Amino acid sequence: MTRRAATLTVASLLLVVLVSAAFLLPVPYVTLQPGPTLDTLATTAGKPLIGFGPGVKTYPTTGSLALTTVSVTRPDAKVGLAQAFQAWFDGDSAILPRDLIYPPDQTVAQSQQQTQAQMSGSQLTSEVAGLTAAGYQVPAYVRVTSVTSDGPAAGVLQPGDRVRSVDGTPVTTPEDVVKAVTARKPGDTVTLGIERNGAQRSVRVTTVADPQNASLPRVGIGLGAGYDFPVNVVYNVSSRIGGPSAGTMFALAIYDKLTPGSLTGGQSVAGTGEIAADGTVGPIGGIQQKMAAAQDAGATVFLAPAANCAEALGADVNFVQLRLVKITSLSQAISSLEAIDQNRNANVPTCG
Repeated sequence: MTRRAATLTVASLLLVVLVSAAFLLPVPYVTLQPGPTLDTLATTAGKPLIGFGPGVKTYPTTGSLALTTVSVTRPDAKVGLAQAFQAWFDGDSAILPRDLIYPPDQTVAQSQQQTQAQMSGSQLTSEVAGLTAAGYQVPAYVRVTSVTSDGPAAGVLQPGDRVRSVDGTPVTTPEDVVKAVTARKPGDTVTLGIERNGAQRSVRVTTVADPQNASLPRVGIGLGAGYDFPVNVVYNVSSRIGGPSAGTMFALAIYDKLTPGSLTGGQSVAGTGEIAADGTVGPIGGIQQKMAAAQDAGATVFLAPAANCAEALGADVNFVQLRLVKITSLSQAISSLEAIDQNRNANVPTCG
């Protein structure tokens, strides 16, 4: 072998090694791929995915109402360059900067806790929305969620207290309390009517100035919405599934099981959407991957939040096979499914 040939051979081998090493090196991205779908009307591990407490009257259902998921790179895993290229050219996958999904100052445990907290929140709001749509009364109240240890409410209020009034005016939402308190001046004393362990009492708290805005009074508590549920809803959802996007499908399943007739008319329906307690449906992430998962599962109707429509229209799916229905609220989702049950070609809101 000549010196030139040997040099070319060595250079070629080094190039192969370098390219191979480059493809194995991690890149600061995560991949999004279609995840599993779960029928909220079905059972899992021998238990209903959504069940109810004893004595609750339910009705038979048909078809399916599937929640859809996205398979995201785990927070403790790395994506190689080869994986990134594969996801880039795969019509059902997406690749995003890692920091958009996992903030750099967040640990793996904190990330998992966040997604589980979002799932718990979606179950709470879907329960309120679903039961309300089914005709149940779900009274709301204001709940103290935290008390600042060195704040004016320390030793006066406790997490779990229900705030019923501020200076004699009834309150039903956290916003009501904030509005009533901020109408005062720092240094003013406010009287809070609270309920603790079923007993009513009145307490007084002297406000202090907000550290960020000296003109605003604060009492040093965190507030959240609480509800008195007339029906006990039981969720049997794997802890591996998190996030808020299953809320709409949870609410639809609750409504379907607690009202006569089949909401789907026997069809395979899938969808997504974060839901508020008042039934408003909000946008989510990964809509294209969720639509691909729904199509693979055999769904014929996909419920998409209105705010995700533009992105949904770019999904790599057969829109003849998978009908895309636009929803802004739980009531709209219900009315669209009822219309499709009566006429498969019914004119319902769509993204197109």
